[in-house]
Amino acid sequence: MFLSTLDLIVVGLYAVILFGIAQWVSREPVGTVKSTEDYFLAGKSLPWWAIGASLVAANISAEQIIGMSGDGYKIGLAIAAYEWQAAIVLIIVAKYLLPIFLKREIYTMPQFLETRYGEGVKTTMSIFWIALYTIVNLTAVMWLGSLAVNTLTGASLFWGMVGLATFALAYSMYGGLKAVALTDILQVVILVIGGFVIAWLTMGMIGGENGVLGGFKRLYTELPGKFDMILDKDHDAYGKLPGIWTLLGGLWVLHFSYWGFNQYIIQRALGAKNAEEAQKGLVFAAALKLLMPLIIVLPGIAAVMLAAPEMGLIDKSVLDTASDRAYPEVMKIMPSGLRGLIFAALIAAIISSLASMVNSISTIFTMDIYRDKIAKNKDEKHYVNVGRITAITAMVIAVFLAKPLLGDMEGAFQKIQEWTGFVAPGIVAVFLMGMFYKPTNANGAFAMLFASVAVSAIFYFAFPEFPFVNRIWVIFLGCLVVGASVSALTAGPKDGQAVILGDINFKTTKSFNIWTVIIAIILIGLYAIFW
Repeated sequence: MFLSTLDLIVVGLYAVILFGIAQWVSREPVGTVKSTEDYFLAGKSLPWWAIGASLVAANISAEQIIGMSGDGYKIGLAIAAYEWQAAIVLIIVAKYLLPIFLKREIYTMPQFLETRYGEGVKTTMSIFWIALYTIVNLTAVMWLGSLAVNTLTGASLFWGMVGLATFALAYSMYGGLKAVALTDILQVVILVIGGFVIAWLTMGMIGGENGVLGGFKRLYTELPGKFDMILDKDHDAYGKLPGIWTLLGGLWVLHFSYWGFNQYIIQRALGAKNAEEAQKGLVFAAALKLLMPLIIVLPGIAAVMLAAPEMGLIDKSVLDTASDRAYPEVMKIMPSGLRGLIFAALIAAIISSLASMVNSISTIFTMDIYRDKIAKNKDEKHYVNVGRITAITAMVIAVFLAKPLLGDMEGAFQKIQEWTGFVAPGIVAVFLMGMFYKPTNANGAFAMLFASVAVSAIFYFAFPEFPFVNRIWVIFLGCLVVGASVSALTAGPKDGQAVILGDINFKTTKSFNIWTVIIAIILIGLYAIFW
């Protein structure tokens, strides 16, 4: 075991404090019963700072910390496009998409699809999202998290997953979204502190007597190719991050699918006190996203030099065999106590995402399938209990599916993006057409979803060398054409289905606009420096 007694004490204190806070914020006044709005949307009481922190905590998980750090080792800073472009997408979602969702007073993304396209599209997407979150997202987070636990504690991969799943359920199941969102404030603080500590110390190790800045300068000077945001065509990773097309193509589709129409992300904003708080929360999350490459990608790049023969602090053969072990291997060489803090930050990220995902699975199943199709007109307590049972069931399924699905996978982060790319073009097209193109009907929506999966599969097998980011962009544009064409050839949407934009307020506050400009300037500067 690479964790000392002091490390274990730090991790234990974190666990106790987190559990205590979760139970405290979840309590209800004597004589009251949690309603579905309380459990699934935190009683629509979340302030902006909780929304922003919770968005980042839900997003940054083992998939990012372990997988993206591994890509930092193999590819370099170019993988940070997933973080920095997300900042712009969050601002666009806050200004142009969120007001539409809030106007319709929805709990879930399938519920919006029902109001826009009808029952069939809603049910289809409800089942799809439950399957996706369980089979892909939960399994990925638990498997990658268990790799880190295994590296540092020696615990088996299976029991590592069981432990993570149990802790995530224990602290979140009673309080629902409110417990998850409010404890995420602590999670983000630990995540940022732990991330800065590991970045600071690795730069210090590399810099030696020249210190932290000297370490970064050395890393940047000796490994210049690792700091290119836009890859050349002859780069080994061009097929995954195809140069300028990461700025102009399908990566934006993936971002909008994730940040705009993904239940376990957008659910925080739906639980806001009001539209202004929700928008402030999203711009706060956008600002936090600017920091993530420093916390996640930089340790992976540093591992290249730490594993070099002249330093030899990390076993290079381990990383060349499994790059997803870069972050755990760097954690091993941290000082006792600080290693525990960084491990606690990693655990914080993992369980926050697990809790967020199972809460969203339970929300969609309970509100969109169970309440509407299986057991109508039950009391609120009944539906909340169904949500809790659903959360446990999803977690158990994911534990047993993780190894068969991901056990032999290398570069899990990028592989998950490729899988998501089969459905993202259709999902984004369905939502955007539904919001901003009135003639779009249910037939058009089904056609876009079918075309996305079918054409993606054809591209994947017929043109395996075609960059998947470009494939996503081409198929997204094709889906728009398919949706418009099928809608034009069939009966239009029913009365009341089309979104009326005239009575929706898209104005944002002065502070929102100022922060938007600041974030945009910072991003332009980052791309100019690391182009």
